[in-house]
Amino acid sequence: MQTLLSVVEVALSILVIFFVLLHSGKDSGLSGAFGIGGGGGSFGGGSLVERNLTRWTIFFAILWALNALVLLKL
Repeated sequence: MQTLLSVVEVALSILVIFFVLLHSGKDSGLSGAFGIGGGGGSFGGGSLVERNLTRWTIFFAILWALNALVLLKL
């Protein structure tokens, strides 16, 4: 069980890192490379996409934290 949860923890870590890097910052971040941040992209301004990106980042970060707590209890 601990091995399975450890593999899930690594996968969640990679996903959280990926989603955090997609966020646009002061310099538009990596999301500018994919057309997510920055004004007139192919997604119609990017605000809805940014909001959904934030929601997914928070969701996976909470899953990561819960999985870490479960791993600590084992």
